[in-house]
Parts: sequence; structure tokens; C-alpha cells
Amino acid sequence: MADTAPPTTPTATLPAATPSPSTVRTWREALRLYVQPASLRMLALGFSAGLPLLLVLGTLSFRLREAGIDRSTIGYLSWVGLAYGVKWMWAPLVDRMPLPWLTRQLGRRRSWLLLSQMVIAVGLVGMALNDPSQLLGPLVACALAVAVASATQDIALDAYRIESAEVNAQAVLAASYQTGYRLAMIWAGAGVLWIAAWAQGDQASGYAQTAWQTAYLVMAASMLPGMLMVLGSPEPVTVPLKPARNLTEWLQGALVDPFADFWQRYRWQALWLLALIAVYRISDVVMGIMANPFYVDMGFTKTEVAGVTKVYGVVMTLVGAFVGGVLSARWGVMRILMLGAVLSAGTNLLFVWLSGVGHNVSALIWVISADNLASGIASAAFIAYLSSLTNISYSATQYALLSSMMLLLPKFVAGFSGEFVDAYGYASFFTATAWMGLPVLLLVAWAARVHARQTGADASAG
Repeated sequence: MADTAPPTTPTATLPAATPSPSTVRTWREALRLYVQPASLRMLALGFSAGLPLLLVLGTLSFRLREAGIDRSTIGYLSWVGLAYGVKWMWAPLVDRMPLPWLTRQLGRRRSWLLLSQMVIAVGLVGMALNDPSQLLGPLVACALAVAVASATQDIALDAYRIESAEVNAQAVLAASYQTGYRLAMIWAGAGVLWIAAWAQGDQASGYAQTAWQTAYLVMAASMLPGMLMVLGSPEPVTVPLKPARNLTEWLQGALVDPFADFWQRYRWQALWLLALIAVYRISDVVMGIMANPFYVDMGFTKTEVAGVTKVYGVVMTLVGAFVGGVLSARWGVMRILMLGAVLSAGTNLLFVWLSGVGHNVSALIWVISADNLASGIASAAFIAYLSSLTNISYSATQYALLSSMMLLLPKFVAGFSGEFVDAYGYASFFTATAWMGLPVLLLVAWAARVHARQTGADASAG
């Protein structure tokens, strides 16, 4: 099976990503990267990527809890998010397989982006029309379809980002991507709750299927701007793919070579790198599954949760992403990676305090401020770190492998979070998630030493 080259003229606004030693920029140079066309484009495309996530995880858990679904079931249903953790399984197809007609018109990256966005929109319509209080299965099936399509969109978009800029600009592109992503999360988090509350009327408490149906239909329509952005964006400069002479040769290039390249470059260190990636966000991800049920059980209303956690909290994440991007460009990714690991685990302990305080909006604001600021810093540094590990020749597949590893273990462990809360309570649960961050600190310290040696070797070779 031969690969089809897109007829569109590839363009790039920043130098193509190639491995190079880390450099230290001035503050002005670091900040200037945010107004480059590639950065602004990632801001817009990040919105399209961020919209589906909460609708199949966080916001959905709020909806299910309000519909009377028990915490253990909600915890297990979070395994829908495992689609993001196994996306490496079909990443080689997204990386190399052309889509009929679409690839000829849009190019390798944009064709997969548009297809996945269309599936997301249809899946959200299905989630809108199904009532979980009556029959849970159809809604879960639609949520799974949205998650798979969203993961596919992430594969193509991550490759698009990596191929649009040099390595040293990836932290800024990651921050721009995170900004668009978090703005979408405001809309998919606070927006959907506000719309549901408005549709429900004055008595905006308790479960009302018609209200949630309206909210999810609006979310489905919100995928349209992302589709338009894909149509209006240029295809990045990509590494030309050597035409395969037969199916065996195509499978070798698509399935075997990307993984073999990673192991050949890092050898035994690949195991430790994958271990770091697998646990870096475990504190945040496991805690996050029970966050919305926690808010419901603490007596917070839709409006309070929307205003504090889904708007103000996301703004704090944006601030954190911006700070993380600038600090990474100024002082290097590894230092900020360690800072993010410390903050991510430590801020979970604030939820222990909040569980004792109870329904107190001011306390919620302080906790969300610290937690989301830490999350933004950690995310910007971590995305940049993952990008630095990829080979531009296999950007989609290798980044999908790495980002999948980031979610696979945390999502699996999070599936048992409901049972843990039922057995031991919220305070013990949040404490346990903080302790999960301890191995991360050790692995980051090791990775920093490896990174320093490799950077020194690259500088000497240059």
C-alpha cells in the first residue's frame, strides 16, 4: 500500500522540528514566540481538542451523579477515557494511511483532523439524546465513540504541532495549545452547566434530561469552528514518506519502525523514560475522576461549580500554562518538570482540607486556584518534554505512544476511585493521590541527569 502525497503546498511558520541542544533565550525572545503564526494557530486548534474531554469524563461524571448513578459505577465508566491511553494502537494508521479523497484535498494531518472532528460531533448528538437515568448503555457507547475520535484528533494534532516548530519552541506551542484547550474546557465545563441550568429554569437543581440534552446539542454544534479552522490552516512541512512497494513494507514502516526507532535511540533508558511518563500525571488524573462527584456530595450547585472550577479554575490553568511555557523557554524544561511534579502532588492535599470545610465557595476558590495553577505549569513542561523525545520522521506515532503512556496507568487506577471513596472517604482518597506523586520526583531527578548528559553530548558533537 503506497502513501499518497498531498497536493497542497506545505507551509511552516517556524523551522521544522529537529533535535537540537537546549538554548537559553532572553525574556523578550521567549515571549515573542507567543505571537508567531504557528503559536496562534495552535491556540485555535487547541480549542477543538479540548472540547470533547470533559464531555466524556468530568462533566459526564457530574451529569451521571446528578442522575443518581452510584460512585462506583461512575468510577468504572471513567475507563471510557482509556481510549486516550491506547491510541498508540491506531496511531501508525493516522501517521501514514491516506484517507480517500480527503488526504488529496487537505493533506495527511488535516484530513484525519477533520474526520475525527465530524465523528465527535455526531457522538455528542448521541450523548444528548440518550437519558442515563433510564438506560445507561447507549450513552456510554456514544461516549466511547467520542473518546476514540477525540484521541484520534489528538494524534493528528500533536503531529501537526511537532512538525510546525523547532524543539526549543515546543514549550511555547504547548502553552498556546493548552490555552486553547483550557478555553474549550471552560465552554465544555462551565458552559454546559450554565446551559443546562438555564434550560432547566428557576429550579436548577436535581436531574432534568431535557436540560442536559440541550446542553450537549450545543456542545456538538461547538465542533464547527474547529472544522473551519482545519479547513483554513496550512498543512505543515512533513518528512516525505517513501512509497511502499507492498503491504509488508508498508506495515514495517507504519507499525515497526516508529517503535524500533524509539528503542534504538534510548535503549535501556527507554524503560525508565516510559515509567516516568506513565506516572507523571497520576496524582492529578486519579484525583480528577472523583472531583465532580465530590462537588455534588459537598452540596455545590451547578452554577457554583461552573463559576469556580470551570471558569476561574481554567483561567488559573491558563496562567499556569503561560508561566510554565515561559519558564521552560527561559530555564529549560527539566527544571520546570520537577516544579510541576512537586506542585501537582502537593496541591491534592488542599482537597483534604476542603473535605473538612464542606460547602464553602471561598474555600473552593482558594483550592482550585492552587491546584489549577500547578496543573498548568506541569502540563506545559510535560508536553514540551514529550515532544523532545520524538523523532520527526515518526512524530504522530511516537508522540501518541508517549502521551498514551501518560494516561494508561492513571486512567486504569482511577477506575477504582469510586470504590475507594465509598470505603474510606474523600479525605483518605485525596491523601492517597498526593502520595502517588512521590515516585514521580525520583524519576524526574533521574531523567534530568540523563537529559543533561545528552545535551552536553549534542553540544560537543555540534
